[in-house]
Amino acid sequence: MIHATLHQLKVFEATARHSSFTRAAEELFLTQPTVSMQVKQLTKAIGLPLFEQVGKNSI
Repeated sequence: MIHATLHQLKVFEATARHSSFTRAAEELFLTQPTVSMQVKQLTKAIGLPLFEQVGKNSI
């Protein structure tokens, strides 16, 4: 069973829309590490990668 929260989904949506953890954090008034942690937890809950990592940059 997936245990994703609405907050995690909002963080993921903002991150995907901006293609940036930092910009998503600014929009949501969160810190960048918080955004990263929420996306990581959502990834774990779903069991699939949400972003493709290419070199140092992801998304």
